[in-house]
Amino acid sequence: MTNQTDNRTLLRLLSIEKPIIQAPMAGVSTPALAAAVSNAGGLGSLGVGAMNAEGARKVIKETRALTAKPFNINVFCHGPATANEAIERQWLSWLTPHFKEYGATPPASLSEIYTSFLADPAMLEVFLEEKPAIVSFHFGLPSAEVIAALRKAGIKLLATATNLKDAERIAAADVDAIVAQGIEAGGHRGAFDLHARDDRLGTFALTRLLVKEFKLPIIASGGIMDGAGIAAALALGAQAAQLGTAFVACPETSIDEGYRRALLGESARHTTFTAAISGRLARSMVNKFTELASDEKSPQAPMYPIAYDAGKALHAAAKAKGEFGYGAQWAGQAAALARSLPATELFAQLESELRESVRQLQQQL
Repeated sequence: MTNQTDNRTLLRLLSIEKPIIQAPMAGVSTPALAAAVSNAGGLGSLGVGAMNAEGARKVIKETRALTAKPFNINVFCHGPATANEAIERQWLSWLTPHFKEYGATPPASLSEIYTSFLADPAMLEVFLEEKPAIVSFHFGLPSAEVIAALRKAGIKLLATATNLKDAERIAAADVDAIVAQGIEAGGHRGAFDLHARDDRLGTFALTRLLVKEFKLPIIASGGIMDGAGIAAALALGAQAAQLGTAFVACPETSIDEGYRRALLGESARHTTFTAAISGRLARSMVNKFTELASDEKSPQAPMYPIAYDAGKALHAAAKAKGEFGYGAQWAGQAAALARSLPATELFAQLESELRESVRQLQQQL
């Protein structure tokens, strides 16, 4: 099956002008960032996977106050965590010396600090009432009934795939487009099944495979930092590129100064996968937490997002003493290309670079 859609189908579908999508980035993106990207003609996004329903309603309203353009709201569709007291106790015991180093004690117990969209009817109600233009899914898909309810409300739907099998499930659901998340991407892998083999397909390989296999529009995501990367993704048949790390250093994000310094410094040259911070595999800049977790003696981390309860507490304790290296400093493989520009300026620069890359390619042909 070959992708038969023309190269502007996705833009018309999402009511956007330009093929640049800002990744949702839960805990990083803000209404100001999403609105700036949408106002520039792209698609701004907000990750609400770490929020409760009323928190999501608040940021939707705040974003609407800043833009009349469409924007995307992203949720996590992971299986709800199963507590394991023995694993959690061992994890806290292992982290105790590191808490003590910063004059703190670990939590007495851990909890599931985020609720999966699969088990959050209140979040669904907010979406049905607020009717954001677009809702996207990460880590899986909600039920057919939930998808039908969102579509009935006039909401367009996107979902992330890291492999062909997950893309097949998305194509079989009533979803409008597939986000092809390559191994280069910063943050959490969007794989549906944590126990399945991960072929770790790169963005361009995955994008091309999905373009050839499915009729749905494909959005390339992972390691794309500039206009040349966007042009390459479009040349492979993607109808848009989704950029996350490229926007993290914008002043509109909510990151702390330690994260910002790392992203704009030497640390951005070195990224790695870790499950220690959150309990689920994610790409981070190498920092004190990732180095700590690379110890062969480290015990099994609790399930996502239970492990985050400990990780956030350790980060807070260290940060209070001026150490930022225990934070979730998510970043893609090309993080060293990050630029500290206001979102509107960065978007204009991406557009200019995209045009120049296309011009150069046309000259070569």
